[in-house]
Parts: sequence; C-alpha cells; structure tokens
Amino acid sequence: MGLDMYLTAKRYVWNYKDEDKALQDQLDDVMKDDLAEGMRVKEVAVDALYWRKANHIHKWFVDNCQDGEDDCREYWVDAKQLVRLKDLCESVLLQKDVGLLPTADGFFFGSTDYDEWYWSEIEETVKGLEKVLKLDTGKWDFYYRASW
Repeated sequence: MGLDMYLTAKRYVWNYKDEDKALQDQLDDVMKDDLAEGMRVKEVAVDALYWRKANHIHKWFVDNCQDGEDDCREYWVDAKQLVRLKDLCESVLLQKDVGLLPTADGFFFGSTDYDEWYWSEIEETVKGLEKVLKLDTGKWDFYYRASW
C-alpha cells in the first residue's frame, strides 16, 4: 500500500480530423479481433508519468489542480499547469529551497524528510514533464489521479 500517482495523456480519435480518422482506422485494425462490428476506438490513453509516494508532488496537484480535494478521483490538468510544475521543480533544484515545494503527510504517503528521495523525485518530475510536454497539447489532454 502507498501513495501511487498517475499522469495520463488521452487523445480522442473519434472522427475529428483526417489524421485522427487515419489513426482511428489503424487502431481499429489492431483491435479487430476484440471489437464487435460497428464498434470503433474512441480514445487512446497512455501512462505519461508515474510516481510512488512523492507526496510533495501530490500536494502540488491537490492544491493546484484539484481545488484542495484529495479524494482519489481523476482530475483534468491543463498543459500550462504542467509547465508551471516543471518550472517550479526546476526552481526548487536551482535554489535548493524546499519551501517552494513542501512535503505533505498522509496515510501511507511516505517520508516527509527532505532527503535524496525528495530531490530525486523532483529531478525525475522535470525529466518526465519535459517528455510529456513534447506531445502536441492541442491533441492530448492530461489527467492526474492518485490512490492509496
């Protein structure tokens, strides 16, 4: 048990544009043995980032994307918010200021120490968000969900 955190990227391919139609046709072909006649793939979802017990990152999502509600539900995250999180993490690393991104305690949330684990999760968040933000944010939507 513990705090598991997921950033999912979803792309809807339900006949929006010609390139989406081509992608949808390819997906339908891949899924041909699983889909009944007349069924079509509606969206593609990928695990963009995963964290485990990175309670400081979780606290940021709760405060900035979930209106303070920490309820294990999935929340939409604007790509601009992801840019802000990446920039914040870079600032924490540059300034060595843990006050910018404090830890949070909770049931099975892991350590609240400012140790190598804390710094490692911030570094990995920056690297992961750099990759995520290379996606065409006009075609992909982002969602955050945590469970424990």
